Amino acid sequence: MLKNFSGDTKFTTKVKVLLTKIYGPSPLKDSVLERAIAFYDLELLSQGEVKSLNNEIAKLVQIDSDKSNRKLLKLEREQQKNLTMLSAKRNERAQHLQRICRDIFELCEGESLAETKRKSAELLGTMQLLLPTEGSKVAVENERSKPLYRAVLALRLLDQICLKNFSSEDTLVQELMALVAFDFNELSSGSAEVLRQFTDLVKIPVLMAAILQDIGHYHPNAQKIIQGVDGKLDCFRTLELEERKALLQINYRETINYLLNGIGMVNYLGDSVAEREAFNSTQTHSLRFVKQLLMRSFQPRLGVGNILKIPQIYTGIVLSTKSNYNYKLLPRVYQALYKNAEAGRCSRPVVDALYQITGDFPQGFGVIYIPNDVDQDVRYEYAIVTQLYPEKPNEPKCRIASRRLTFIGHGHDLVVKKSNNLYFVETAQECSNISKARLDEILPLLSSNYLERKERDLLPRCWQPGEYFLNIGNQKLWSRAR
Repeated sequence: MLKNFSGDTKFTTKVKVLLTKIYGPSPLKDSVLERAIAFYDLELLSQGEVKSLNNEIAKLVQIDSDKSNRKLLKLEREQQKNLTMLSAKRNERAQHLQRICRDIFELCEGESLAETKRKSAELLGTMQLLLPTEGSKVAVENERSKPLYRAVLALRLLDQICLKNFSSEDTLVQELMALVAFDFNELSSGSAEVLRQFTDLVKIPVLMAAILQDIGHYHPNAQKIIQGVDGKLDCFRTLELEERKALLQINYRETINYLLNGIGMVNYLGDSVAEREAFNSTQTHSLRFVKQLLMRSFQPRLGVGNILKIPQIYTGIVLSTKSNYNYKLLPRVYQALYKNAEAGRCSRPVVDALYQITGDFPQGFGVIYIPNDVDQDVRYEYAIVTQLYPEKPNEPKCRIASRRLTFIGHGHDLVVKKSNNLYFVETAQECSNISKARLDEILPLLSSNYLERKERDLLPRCWQPGEYFLNIGNQKLWSRAR
């Protein structure tokens, strides 16, 4: 059974802080989400105030007197002061979002491709392991984690598209090259300057777009649909068709509105004319690219919108907010993705690309397998999916979490073959010859809630490693295996 020595590694702490910075709630009300909500509220308030102010100015213009002219001058100064304040707030939001994207980039990108794969797997896996898999908080915590999760997937999918799977004749690649001020052919050089430009002009905008993808859901008009006019409806309920259509339209309009008017370009600080022009050019290209990514993600077809849309669908299933959320069904995520591709809602080749990255089993998923020495000692053991890019999608790369029915914190890496993985029905059926008495012996050794589990399934198909991950010694799943 598990011993609980709670605490967090530095990496786990960084992930928790980042999640708070993106979708809050934060003590200072300054997460990306909270800033967006404040913008929408201020925008609605300002629209009324600006209209009233403009009407008053228009009336005073008609009156030619010293008193009216003085009042007019005062109102115009007030108007300019408000505009300056709004511009400063917008610039602050833009800087905040770009800093967060740099933080994400630092957590999931390394100096080599192998290091980038490891760090991305660690970030995705840590998120999954931190999230509850049962109880009343599943939907709320999953919703809060979606933007970061899909942002990392979008980044890895971008690499797969640009570096591996797709030719320059592909529709998506052609569209991508037309949208960004970057020559993808230069990536083959591998120079530090080219990679820096690729990051600034392509990767950071992709992260921005992924984070902002559903921000329009938090506009007051969208919230009236989601929570009801009185705010008392279940915000995670299944919406009616007309509600979904209305919400989609509001989300599209208000997400773009927030990008352009709530975020916009970061203001240049400095005296160099040349630097200002170069800085503003980069900002203009980035903003245009983010806008196009967001717009095209709503109807991606075969184009660049798939970079956002397919990670969004994947994340929506793996981090589901639906009442019928079932942890055991997470490895079936691609059944839904391929159905979406068949229906023309996304691109099949891009789904294939993501499939090569993740395989069937999400990062952090708890796998139960039959070890190869089972003839000597009939048992099963626990492992956790800890690596991306499996050679076979149904054979995940894992770190073992138990050895001879005892939990361990420093296991070795293992590719769990389909023939050993209890998740698959045929493997479980082969283990049906294990006696009930032996299963009764194993269960309490590997389950802290074994009496409850005994009522469900004596031969478990997967396990939920959340409690295991609470132990700080077990959070180093991505360190060098011993």
